[in-house]
Amino acid sequence: MRERFLTSETVDADSVRDTILASWWRSRRWNVEADKLQIQDRHDTDLDGPLTRSALPVLRTLVGHLEGQPISVILTDAQGTVLTRLSADSQLDRHLDSVMLAPGYSYAEKYVGTNGIGTALEGGRPMHVFGHEHYAENLEDLACAAVPIQHPISGKTVGAVDLTCWRKDAGQLLIALAKTTSDQIRQALLMDGGEREYQLLQAYLRACRRSTGIVLALNGDVVMMNDHAQLALDPMDQSVIVQHLSEALATGTTATVSVQLPSGASARMRCRAVGTPGLGAGGVARVRLDDVPRAVPVRNRPPARLVLPGLVGNGALWVRAAQQVDAALVAGEWLVVEGEPGTGKVAVLRAVHHRRTPAEPFHVLDADDAGDPGWAAAVRRELAATSGCVVIRHVDQLHGRRLTALVQSLSQAKAAGTALRVCLTTGVAQPAGELVRLLNHFPRTVRVPPLRHHVEDLQVLVPFLLSRLQVNAVVCSPAAMQLLSRSSWPGNVAELVQVLREVVQQHRSGVIEPEDLPPRVRTVSRRVLTPIESLERDAIVSSLIDNNGNKVAAATALGMSRATIYRKIHEYGIVAKGS
Repeated sequence: MRERFLTSETVDADSVRDTILASWWRSRRWNVEADKLQIQDRHDTDLDGPLTRSALPVLRTLVGHLEGQPISVILTDAQGTVLTRLSADSQLDRHLDSVMLAPGYSYAEKYVGTNGIGTALEGGRPMHVFGHEHYAENLEDLACAAVPIQHPISGKTVGAVDLTCWRKDAGQLLIALAKTTSDQIRQALLMDGGEREYQLLQAYLRACRRSTGIVLALNGDVVMMNDHAQLALDPMDQSVIVQHLSEALATGTTATVSVQLPSGASARMRCRAVGTPGLGAGGVARVRLDDVPRAVPVRNRPPARLVLPGLVGNGALWVRAAQQVDAALVAGEWLVVEGEPGTGKVAVLRAVHHRRTPAEPFHVLDADDAGDPGWAAAVRRELAATSGCVVIRHVDQLHGRRLTALVQSLSQAKAAGTALRVCLTTGVAQPAGELVRLLNHFPRTVRVPPLRHHVEDLQVLVPFLLSRLQVNAVVCSPAAMQLLSRSSWPGNVAELVQVLREVVQQHRSGVIEPEDLPPRVRTVSRRVLTPIESLERDAIVSSLIDNNGNKVAAATALGMSRATIYRKIHEYGIVAKGS
């Protein structure tokens, strides 16, 4: 199957694990060469950092238990760079040296293709890769099982532990052993960092008790801020404040500093270090906001930015939809929320519920699960409740007896005079037949707009989503934001979340530039592309990036004529340097 994939032949998806096939496609999009390794030298990486120091006792104990077994135990950082490698088998060690699976070299998926370390970090979950599942043929004699390591306080992925052996010696217990080792390293990190985290927490709580204003605290793994900070600062302002606090701690600055915020407000910040410098210490800052231009205080900004709890955006269509949902549920009306996939239909309903009736239950049933024998009984059970809100998603996917049964259950609940609020979500489609009868029970329909109809909200939506992804030190450059704004976003907000997740997996601090965005975002095509066209588009974008926007060089690298690449760039709406 791997050979068929590499020669662009049809691959039987049932013969290859989904996770492996998805990784092969990513490897192809990254232009990883299957017939030779192009390992990245990362010897500027600190190989003796806190993760290594905490993990080494755990790894040495494991190697001691594995004495006589041809298994190598490998620790990497979050970017897949090998920090240390322990093994008692000299033959395996020599082979791993030959493929540069050694300290100082990166086994990230974008460099090596499908492999235990890179694919586990890319997917954020345990991964085992055996033999020919590796993308690079140089690795097909090996088997590996890797598990990401999450920091016990922040939850961020800080590295991975990998067990590698010969393919012939592999077994399913390899992944279980890697999971156990990852848990032990996580516990070791907690033990080693516990005192520092405790000191920071105590300093933060003291500052909160002494101040009614904005208080923040951070170290290399944790960011804390009080309620006042979260209410007075939007996500972009929070990111800038955190960045300045990090810089102040790094330079030892304790004097009051002035900070100009993206919202237009200015702030004065005073920092105090906590703990011993150089050992992962953090600090606490108190922040005072000055007025924004035209003397409008930041705390008195129009509330449209935070429409409902957990939702941002001030586009007219978006705000109107949120207000209509709010009004309907306050009136106790049964409601249909209509919109394209990924627009946030359930998110709006959940936000209104948490705003108005947070103490009552909120349950979501998915019509996609209607094939489950117990689904109809679950619907009847939820509709029998006397309070709260029940949401039934994707009702436009119901047909036949299942749709008829739902109509009957709703009719019975309505006839009983229930106080339960019932909401449906549906795609943008003309209802017909029994579906019309179902919708007749709902006096009001609210349409949630697609993202392309309120694309101006990206200015607040992008930093807000980055903060939700627990990335506090990443901001989006104006050029990257312009590219995001030009995309048609067929998958709406759900697609934007996925794009940002992909970006921050590779770019965890600093500024997101256009070249950091996935190829599909670097185009402005006005039609939905086929899978083959999407692959071709991604290959062209990657080649243009590799060749600094030189279309002739990109065409040569792809083996296509200059006329063809110009036509494809125009057809797919590719935005490239010099275009």
